[in-house]
Amino acid sequence: MNARPSPQPAAAPTRAAPVTHYENFPVASLLCPPRLRQPIAAIYAFARTADDIADEGETCPGERLADLRAYRAELHSIAAGHLPGPRWAFVFGPLQATLHGHRLPVALLDDLLDAFMQDVAMTRDGATHADRAALLDYCRRSANPVGRLLLHLYGVHGDAALRESDAICSALQLINFWQDLSVDLPRGRHYLTDADCAAHGVARADLAALRRTPASDRLVLDCAAWARGLMLQGAPLVHRLPGRAGWELRLVVQGGLRILDKVQALGGASLTARPRLGAPDWLRMLARAVRM
Repeated sequence: MNARPSPQPAAAPTRAAPVTHYENFPVASLLCPPRLRQPIAAIYAFARTADDIADEGETCPGERLADLRAYRAELHSIAAGHLPGPRWAFVFGPLQATLHGHRLPVALLDDLLDAFMQDVAMTRDGATHADRAALLDYCRRSANPVGRLLLHLYGVHGDAALRESDAICSALQLINFWQDLSVDLPRGRHYLTDADCAAHGVARADLAALRRTPASDRLVLDCAAWARGLMLQGAPLVHRLPGRAGWELRLVVQGGLRILDKVQALGGASLTARPRLGAPDWLRMLARAVRM
């Protein structure tokens, strides 16, 4: 009796799934150049899945870190030309096609994973960021690689473009922090720095209890102003990107600024209430984008 042949592993998908997760800012939208929608969706799926590993569900920190290390090993495996394994084939199949088709710098993807691992470890240990320099170093790995990967896809190079991209991406990361204070603090995630808290006389215990005070309002508004300044530093990048890519970035910039408008309108109360964008906000963002 002849033995049955071993089943062959199913081929990994080479196209990323559409973006369905809620985002304040457009991701691979209709404004994105059509030839880049799949590569951008593949990068987004990689980052989104890693973020979910680090943040979602009831898994313990040790298991999260082990999974992120396995995820990193898979990244380096597909970068070396090996077929994706079955666990995350839906991520690494499309990403492998993008890596080799566009020669993406793997180090930038690796930086993202490093930031996710730092988040897990700091949350586990109840650690805080000492000052703005430390927080920006986190943003350098958690956010800035995304902008640099997009510039790579767009074929835009040069030190000025990289500086502006980093400013926009760091600003977006900070804006997410100030928008999500009411969600992050109860989960033990601290992005308001020790130095800023001390400068405004805000106790960590008050923040952990989501206890809003005049001092906490001043702290949040000061941090929001910092993020706005960074965003405005990077905004000239919209004029360096050609066609649809430039318009996509205009909406990204205006989305961030609109969230900051809402934080300011709340008087710093994003400590207890999460501002969100609605349809009227998107119309305002579009009008502002046209005027940039």
